[in-house]
Amino acid sequence: MGQITHEQANLVLRLYELRREPRLRQARAWVLGQFDASTPEEAQAKYPMGSEENASLRMVLSYWEMATGLANRGLVDEELFFENSGEAWFVWERVKKVVELQRVASRNPVYLIHIENFAKRFEKWRQQVAPGWIEAMRGALAKAQLAAKSGN
Repeated sequence: MGQITHEQANLVLRLYELRREPRLRQARAWVLGQFDASTPEEAQAKYPMGSEENASLRMVLSYWEMATGLANRGLVDEELFFENSGEAWFVWERVKKVVELQRVASRNPVYLIHIENFAKRFEKWRQQVAPGWIEAMRGALAKAQLAAKSGN
């Protein structure tokens, strides 16, 4: 564990404070609980520009791209960030299929790269501190997604 400065702790607290904003909280709940698309075309059809869902998706993705970008640049102790920002991993799990295809379609290979890079490092860290957690969470997410699709 690294030496955490007051500045780093304050940054994590500020990021947490931003996550508590009511509209962002609502958007985060929607992305984690209801977003369901596998391609950019499907996402656009289900959540067109101007819709509340599209605004929620963009809000959550831009928040986590910013927050993980700060962490990726070393502005906060990595372990401190991992301990307090695991939600970014869940967001990545929800959108990664769409993002990978969107990068190709838009010719933008760095679209949401900070979230992806964070997620990769988070997985390695989580495997060290809680072996099997990633696989368990992926299983739980898949089960929840199937239940949501079947209406259960």
